[in-house]
Amino acid sequence: MTKARRTKDGTGGHEVRVRRVYEAPEPDDGTRVLVDRLWPRGLAKGEAALDEWLKDAAPSAELRKWYGHDPARFGEFADLYAVELAGPGPEQALGRLRELAAEDTLTLLTATKDIRYSHATLLAAAVRGEAR
Repeated sequence: MTKARRTKDGTGGHEVRVRRVYEAPEPDDGTRVLVDRLWPRGLAKGEAALDEWLKDAAPSAELRKWYGHDPARFGEFADLYAVELAGPGPEQALGRLRELAAEDTLTLLTATKDIRYSHATLLAAAVRGEAR
């Protein structure tokens, strides 16, 4: 799990976390949002314990396939994903995540095996207003 404080306006705020969707929920997760475009394999919808599913916050299918979770491509992936997040659908999803983070702890959920190289980690930074 990754934790960090929102710092865009310098006043702090609620935590924005990143966790694997397959992990059991924790009492302090706050609002749990799946940010993958595809539903996680082998996970029944009733077992997901999530509050929302924002597909538009995920990278496009083309970008996801190109990236392939290759750590060597992570820097370029991050730059390309930032461009996508500025588009109308993703920008609206990012706005929704910022609203949720302003209200309570926000936990972004992903099926990605290695969270360090996940779009969800980049998305959490964007929600917090952190520049890459």
